[in-house]
Amino acid sequence: MVLETERLILREMNQDDFDALYAVLADSDIMQHYPYTFDEARVRGWIVRNEERYRVFGFGLWAVCLKETGEMIGDCGLTMQNIHNFIRPEIGYHIRKDHQRRGYAKEAATAVRDWAFTNLPFGEIYSYMKYTNIPSALTAQSWGCRFVEEYEDGENEITKVYAISREEWNAAKTSSIDKL
Repeated sequence: MVLETERLILREMNQDDFDALYAVLADSDIMQHYPYTFDEARVRGWIVRNEERYRVFGFGLWAVCLKETGEMIGDCGLTMQNIHNFIRPEIGYHIRKDHQRRGYAKEAATAVRDWAFTNLPFGEIYSYMKYTNIPSALTAQSWGCRFVEEYEDGENEITKVYAISREEWNAAKTSSIDKL
């Protein structure tokens, strides 16, 4: 499975991606909104879980690589998450600090959203984050999500949930085609 955007290639990650992924997930600034920063074992487990997701679901978090160099700068993809006691399809993303604020998360998430609505039966796709994670919330909004709810949970204290429906996605596609 490979997705291509103007500047990025999203592909299945594997154990060869450990160093690049460790640079993202072990960075305490990037992971400040997570309950913990990843150590080596957690990063290896992250890769193994995504390899399993590819086999079981045909999707997971993919390696985000710069098209120009092939360098992995993070991950983005679709996973099934427990969001307010329901298992829902969720787009998540982590981009290495020196590549943030360049639109890579939006570009990758948009590609994943389009792939998911084109290839999977989901009526709605979600993104959720700790209430203090304003950059992630803004990114979710940038690829079409609207605020849905917030709720208290044991990990994040308060979790914010954003979503886009298939109907909203179709309407946005039709609107952008009409503008051409």
